[in-house]
Amino acid sequence: MTWSEISAPPDLGSPTPLTVRVQSLAPRTYFPEHSHHWGQVAYAISGVLSVNIPGRSFVISPRQAVWLPAGVSHRVGSLMGAEFRSLWISTSVTGDLPVDPAVFSVGPLLRALIAEAAALQETDDDPDYRDRVTGLVLDQLRRARALPAALPWPRTTMLAQVCEAIYADPTDSRSAEEWSAQLGISARTLTRRFEADLGMSLRTWRRRMRLFKSIELLGGDMDITQIALELGYASSSAFTYAFRTAIGVSPTLYIRGEASAP
Repeated sequence: MTWSEISAPPDLGSPTPLTVRVQSLAPRTYFPEHSHHWGQVAYAISGVLSVNIPGRSFVISPRQAVWLPAGVSHRVGSLMGAEFRSLWISTSVTGDLPVDPAVFSVGPLLRALIAEAAALQETDDDPDYRDRVTGLVLDQLRRARALPAALPWPRTTMLAQVCEAIYADPTDSRSAEEWSAQLGISARTLTRRFEADLGMSLRTWRRRMRLFKSIELLGGDMDITQIALELGYASSSAFTYAFRTAIGVSPTLYIRGEASAP
């Protein structure tokens, strides 16, 4: 399936100092590559975003966001659909934020503040309150903890085809040899391209993707056993072991907020 290009709303000007864009992204839609004269936080309150910047491509869950300094070229989309909340922030107030793009954790407070800031754009009945919410959003961004990485995503069409299929069906356990036969290349070539583009093997990426998607599913109403089966684990105990090994706590404790996103 192909992706469809969508355009940004034409009626939003420069932030003064904060503007929150609210938009529902349909599956397989994207904003074409562009940049701004202001900073941006790319975030989704539900669903998953794909973010492409020079030299890096990854996806983020509602527990993560991406900071994009002014002038950084980027492309944002969603494979499965998402509720997009994009924060445009004037450079007059971003002096304390990182000078390079960064992925960071989004906790309950920042998530609630983003939702409140978006709602306040619909009314001007209390500008002082809106200013205080804006100040709290900026304070939370300054205190945000950067993450070493999100789920890496390939920039090449061939590898994206493989990753999209596995992401859509995490139980897909086809090996590099099986994928290479389908793509008409050698297994060695496919492995080499995965290592060059993503810095890891297909098997390692699949394992990381399952962990990433488990975090997305844990934010819903699905129980541990359902999640384990959805992701292709043999049992709930196998899923719990893999999750605890990677995150440091069980899925149940993670839901209670006793660990951050990986």
